[in-house]
Amino acid sequence: MHGEGTGDLAISRLAARKHGVVSRAQLAAAGLGRGSIAHRLTEGRLHRIHRGVYLVGHAAPAPLAREIAAVIACGEDAVLSHRAAGALWGLAAAAVGDVDVTVPGRNPGRRPGIRVHRARRLDRRDVRRRYEIPMTAPARTLLDLAAVLSRREIERAVNEAQIRRLTRPEELLAVLGRSSGRGGAVTLRALLEEGARTAPTRSEAEDRLLALLRAAELPPTDVNARVGRHEVDLLWREQRLIVEVDGYAYHASRAAFERDRLRDAELQAAGYRVMRVTWRQLVHESEALIARVAQALAR
Repeated sequence: MHGEGTGDLAISRLAARKHGVVSRAQLAAAGLGRGSIAHRLTEGRLHRIHRGVYLVGHAAPAPLAREIAAVIACGEDAVLSHRAAGALWGLAAAAVGDVDVTVPGRNPGRRPGIRVHRARRLDRRDVRRRYEIPMTAPARTLLDLAAVLSRREIERAVNEAQIRRLTRPEELLAVLGRSSGRGGAVTLRALLEEGARTAPTRSEAEDRLLALLRAAELPPTDVNARVGRHEVDLLWREQRLIVEVDGYAYHASRAAFERDRLRDAELQAAGYRVMRVTWRQLVHESEALIARVAQALAR
């Protein structure tokens, strides 16, 4: 009895590091044979989630248990990828159903509940560990997503990765160089080239926004006005609304990003509402953008 309690304690410690999931190999290393594992399955102390992979204690998986279980089930060197990795990086909605896993250099066979992607190899620069789960790095994740998302969705994902400083243009170009011929490479390269070719100046973006606002009969009271120690792009004084025009996200530096956020915080502390506008919104979502400005002015 004492030995069984010691085994359960070891299992709990293992599972605590892996979102409540353990493998048969880990159970064996903790001293549990086939009979002990079968006994715990019968009693409901273990629950099979994949062949040789178990949930500990509860049949309902904890957050991220399905993801780490899928990686463990696919063996050594397997990593979370595509939509599953995109969701954990905050770049895409999680796919309903199967969990995406990439396996380099071999075929792990069909795995129920897992969408297996094969790769000849995975460069170490394309792998990260997040929440204790091996997964594709942000740049590689974007390349994989480019093969399964729409053009608009991948554009948003790349934009989000740049804004959140998860990756840089040179990293995206590098992963394209390492992965020639992969699905999504053409889309991702075209997106990067288009961004470099069409990035506007701040004044061009500001002029475009002003034209849209005047056409909608929502002109600001001031342009490039002083508010405290800051010069703001567009100002509606009575409504205490400020609209700032951001440069193209690919070209924003970390220092500029941090400086803009500090500036926004100071303006908000002074009683102003600050709305930021990107070039993509001006080009692709102009009607929705003007509607948001109108709604803010009506408050």
